[in-house]
Amino acid sequence: MREESIIKAADLGKTVVGPEGEITILDDLQLEVNPGESVAILGASGSGKTTLLGLLAGLDLPSRGSIHLAGEPMSALDEEARAAVRARLVGFVFQSFHLLPSLTAEENVALPLELTGVDDPKRVRDVLDAVGLGPRRRHYPRQLSGGEQQRVALARAFVTRPKILFADEPTGNLDQVTGAQISELLFALNREHGTTLVLVTHDVELGRRCQRLLRLRDGRLHEDTSRIEAEAVIA
Repeated sequence: MREESIIKAADLGKTVVGPEGEITILDDLQLEVNPGESVAILGASGSGKTTLLGLLAGLDLPSRGSIHLAGEPMSALDEEARAAVRARLVGFVFQSFHLLPSLTAEENVALPLELTGVDDPKRVRDVLDAVGLGPRRRHYPRQLSGGEQQRVALARAFVTRPKILFADEPTGNLDQVTGAQISELLFALNREHGTTLVLVTHDVELGRRCQRLLRLRDGRLHEDTSRIEAEAVIA
Protein backbone atom coordinates (compact mmCIF):
# COMPACT_ATOMS: atom_id res chain seq x y z
CA MET A 1 0.00 0.00 0.00
CA ARG A 2 1.32 3.45 -0.93
CA GLU A 3 2.52 5.54 2.00
CA GLU A 4 0.43 8.63 2.62
CA SER A 5 2.25 11.86 1.82
CA ILE A 6 3.20 14.05 4.77
CA ILE A 7 3.48 17.07 2.43
CA LYS A 8 1.18 17.56 -0.53
CA ALA A 9 0.92 20.66 -2.71
CA ALA A 10 -1.58 20.56 -5.56
CA ASP A 11 -2.03 23.10 -8.38
CA LEU A 12 -0.06 25.60 -6.29
CA GLY A 13 0.23 29.15 -7.56
CA LYS A 14 1.65 32.36 -6.15
CA THR A 15 1.19 35.74 -7.82
CA VAL A 16 2.34 39.11 -6.52
CA VAL A 17 1.72 42.63 -7.79
CA GLY A 18 4.79 44.57 -8.87
CA PRO A 19 5.33 48.05 -10.38
CA GLU A 20 4.57 46.68 -13.83
CA GLY A 21 1.62 44.52 -12.87
CA GLU A 22 1.19 40.91 -11.73
CA ILE A 23 4.22 38.63 -11.45
CA THR A 24 3.71 34.87 -11.34
CA ILE A 25 6.27 33.23 -9.02
CA LEU A 26 4.78 29.72 -8.82
CA ASP A 27 2.41 28.26 -11.38
CA ASP A 28 0.46 24.99 -11.17
CA LEU A 29 3.14 23.44 -8.96
CA GLN A 30 2.74 19.86 -7.71
CA LEU A 31 4.68 18.22 -4.87
CA GLU A 32 4.31 15.14 -2.70
CA VAL A 33 6.80 14.14 0.01
CA ASN A 34 6.65 10.93 2.02
CA PRO A 35 7.31 10.73 5.78
CA GLY A 36 11.03 10.58 6.59
CA GLU A 37 12.10 11.56 3.08
CA SER A 38 14.87 14.08 2.39
CA VAL A 39 14.20 16.42 -0.52
CA ALA A 40 16.35 19.23 -1.92
CA ILE A 41 14.96 22.10 -4.00
CA LEU A 42 17.43 23.89 -6.27
CA GLY A 43 16.85 26.81 -8.60
CA ALA A 44 18.30 30.03 -9.92
CA SER A 45 18.29 33.14 -7.75
CA GLY A 46 14.81 34.64 -7.84
CA SER A 47 13.17 31.42 -9.02
CA GLY A 48 10.85 31.29 -5.99
CA LYS A 49 12.56 28.69 -3.79
CA THR A 50 12.18 30.65 -0.54
CA THR A 51 8.62 31.62 -1.48
CA LEU A 52 7.77 27.95 -1.98
CA LEU A 53 9.30 26.94 1.35
CA GLY A 54 7.34 29.66 3.16
CA LEU A 55 4.10 28.46 1.56
CA LEU A 56 4.77 24.82 2.43
CA ALA A 57 5.47 25.78 6.05
CA GLY A 58 2.31 27.86 6.29
CA LEU A 59 4.20 31.13 6.75
CA ASP A 60 2.31 32.55 3.77
CA LEU A 61 -0.79 31.68 1.75
CA PRO A 62 -0.85 30.69 -1.92
CA SER A 63 -2.80 32.65 -4.51
CA ARG A 64 -4.38 29.38 -5.63
CA GLY A 65 -4.11 25.65 -5.06
CA SER A 66 -3.83 23.69 -1.81
CA ILE A 67 -1.21 22.57 0.70
CA HIS A 68 -1.62 19.75 3.22
CA LEU A 69 0.83 18.92 6.02
CA ALA A 70 0.15 15.53 7.60
CA GLY A 71 -3.41 15.88 6.35
CA GLU A 72 -3.89 19.41 7.72
CA PRO A 73 -5.31 21.78 5.04
CA MET A 74 -2.83 24.62 5.60
CA SER A 75 -4.07 26.80 2.74
CA ALA A 76 -7.61 26.72 4.15
CA LEU A 77 -6.67 27.72 7.72
CA ASP A 78 -6.37 31.18 9.25
CA GLU A 79 -3.06 32.40 10.68
CA GLU A 80 -3.81 31.28 14.24
CA ALA A 81 -4.70 27.76 13.12
CA ARG A 82 -1.65 27.56 10.83
CA ALA A 83 0.57 28.67 13.71
CA ALA A 84 -0.85 25.89 15.87
CA VAL A 85 -0.10 23.30 13.17
CA ARG A 86 3.44 24.69 12.74
CA ALA A 87 4.06 24.47 16.47
CA ARG A 88 3.00 20.82 16.44
CA LEU A 89 4.52 19.59 13.17
CA VAL A 90 7.18 21.93 11.81
CA GLY A 91 10.73 23.05 12.51
CA PHE A 92 12.33 25.79 10.40
CA VAL A 93 16.00 26.70 9.92
CA PHE A 94 16.81 30.02 8.25
CA GLN A 95 19.97 31.10 6.45
CA SER A 96 20.40 34.07 8.80
CA PHE A 97 19.79 32.06 12.02
CA HIS A 98 17.02 34.36 13.40
CA LEU A 99 18.16 33.99 17.00
CA LEU A 100 16.95 36.52 19.57
CA PRO A 101 20.07 38.48 20.63
CA SER A 102 18.80 39.15 24.16
CA LEU A 103 18.40 35.43 24.93
CA THR A 104 21.09 32.85 25.62
CA ALA A 105 21.48 29.78 23.42
CA GLU A 106 19.53 27.80 26.00
CA GLU A 107 16.73 30.37 26.14
CA ASN A 108 16.51 30.57 22.33
CA VAL A 109 16.13 26.81 22.12
CA ALA A 110 13.55 26.71 24.92
CA LEU A 111 11.36 29.38 23.29
CA PRO A 112 9.37 27.09 20.92
CA LEU A 113 8.56 24.79 23.84
CA GLU A 114 7.43 27.70 25.99
CA LEU A 115 5.13 28.91 23.23
CA THR A 116 3.33 25.56 23.40
CA GLY A 117 3.19 25.59 27.20
CA VAL A 118 5.95 23.02 27.72
CA ASP A 119 8.67 23.47 30.35
CA ASP A 120 11.36 20.82 29.77
CA PRO A 121 14.90 22.02 30.61
CA LYS A 122 16.31 18.51 30.17
CA ARG A 123 15.05 18.29 26.60
CA VAL A 124 16.65 21.67 25.88
CA ARG A 125 19.99 20.53 27.33
CA ASP A 126 19.82 17.22 25.46
CA VAL A 127 19.25 18.83 22.07
CA LEU A 128 22.06 21.35 22.67
CA ASP A 129 24.32 18.44 23.60
CA ALA A 130 23.26 16.70 20.37
CA VAL A 131 24.55 19.61 18.28
CA GLY A 132 27.73 19.91 20.38
CA LEU A 133 26.87 23.11 22.22
CA GLY A 134 26.08 21.92 25.72
CA PRO A 135 29.07 23.79 27.23
CA ARG A 136 28.00 27.03 25.54
CA ARG A 137 24.34 26.96 26.43
CA ARG A 138 24.54 30.14 28.53
CA HIS A 139 26.29 32.16 25.82
CA TYR A 140 24.46 34.87 23.86
CA PRO A 141 24.39 34.83 20.04
CA ARG A 142 26.98 37.64 19.87
CA GLN A 143 29.38 35.36 21.76
CA LEU A 144 29.00 32.53 19.24
CA SER A 145 30.46 32.01 15.78
CA GLY A 146 28.23 31.75 12.71
CA GLY A 147 28.47 27.97 12.75
CA GLU A 148 27.61 27.84 16.44
CA GLN A 149 24.61 30.13 15.91
CA GLN A 150 23.35 27.82 13.16
CA ARG A 151 23.76 24.86 15.54
CA VAL A 152 21.60 26.71 18.06
CA ALA A 153 19.05 27.33 15.28
CA LEU A 154 19.07 23.59 14.48
CA ALA A 155 18.59 22.72 18.14
CA ARG A 156 15.70 25.19 18.35
CA ALA A 157 14.09 23.62 15.27
CA PHE A 158 14.40 20.10 16.69
CA VAL A 159 13.48 20.71 20.32
CA THR A 160 9.76 20.33 19.59
CA ARG A 161 10.48 16.99 17.84
CA PRO A 162 8.87 18.11 14.59
CA LYS A 163 7.69 15.69 11.93
CA ILE A 164 8.93 18.07 9.20
CA LEU A 165 12.04 20.23 9.04
CA PHE A 166 12.24 23.02 6.46
CA ALA A 167 15.71 24.49 5.90
CA ASP A 168 16.28 27.61 3.79
CA GLU A 169 19.92 27.77 2.61
CA PRO A 170 21.09 26.37 5.99
CA THR A 171 24.78 26.56 4.99
CA GLY A 172 24.57 29.72 2.85
CA ASN A 173 26.23 32.05 5.39
CA LEU A 174 28.90 29.58 6.50
CA ASP A 175 32.40 28.71 5.35
CA GLN A 176 32.96 25.36 3.63
CA VAL A 177 34.15 23.45 6.69
CA THR A 178 31.43 24.77 9.01
CA GLY A 179 28.81 24.26 6.30
CA ALA A 180 29.85 20.62 5.99
CA GLN A 181 29.46 20.17 9.77
CA ILE A 182 25.95 21.66 9.70
CA SER A 183 25.05 19.41 6.75
CA GLU A 184 26.18 16.35 8.69
CA LEU A 185 23.99 17.38 11.61
CA LEU A 186 20.96 17.91 9.37
CA PHE A 187 21.19 14.47 7.81
CA ALA A 188 22.03 12.76 11.11
CA LEU A 189 18.92 14.24 12.71
CA ASN A 190 16.91 13.24 9.63
CA ARG A 191 18.13 9.63 9.87
CA GLU A 192 17.99 9.20 13.63
CA HIS A 193 14.56 10.74 14.18
CA GLY A 194 12.87 9.97 10.86
CA THR A 195 12.15 13.67 10.40
CA THR A 196 11.07 14.66 6.91
CA LEU A 197 13.66 17.11 5.55
CA VAL A 198 12.95 19.67 2.82
CA LEU A 199 15.80 22.02 2.12
CA VAL A 200 16.35 24.86 -0.31
CA THR A 201 19.94 25.24 -1.42
CA HIS A 202 22.15 26.58 -4.21
CA ASP A 203 24.72 23.89 -3.36
CA VAL A 204 24.31 21.03 -5.84
CA GLU A 205 26.53 18.68 -3.82
CA LEU A 206 24.43 19.25 -0.70
CA GLY A 207 21.28 18.69 -2.76
CA ARG A 208 22.57 15.40 -4.11
CA ARG A 209 22.88 14.06 -0.58
CA CYS A 210 19.08 14.08 -0.36
CA GLN A 211 16.98 11.18 -1.54
CA ARG A 212 15.31 13.42 -4.10
CA LEU A 213 16.60 16.45 -5.96
CA LEU A 214 14.06 18.85 -7.48
CA ARG A 215 14.73 21.89 -9.63
CA LEU A 216 12.42 24.90 -9.65
CA ARG A 217 12.07 26.39 -13.13
CA ASP A 218 9.36 28.61 -14.58
CA GLY A 219 7.30 28.27 -11.40
CA ARG A 220 7.22 24.46 -11.44
CA LEU A 221 9.22 21.63 -9.92
CA HIS A 222 11.12 19.18 -12.10
CA GLU A 223 12.65 15.94 -10.83
CA ASP A 224 16.41 15.78 -11.38
CA THR A 225 17.02 12.29 -12.74
CA SER A 226 20.72 12.70 -13.58
CA ARG A 227 21.88 10.86 -10.44
CA ILE A 228 19.36 8.05 -10.98
CA GLU A 229 20.45 7.67 -14.60
CA ALA A 230 24.12 7.66 -13.59
CA GLU A 231 23.52 4.97 -10.95
CA ALA A 232 21.64 2.87 -13.54
CA VAL A 233 24.60 3.07 -15.94
CA ILE A 234 27.05 2.05 -13.19
CA ALA A 235 24.80 -0.86 -12.18
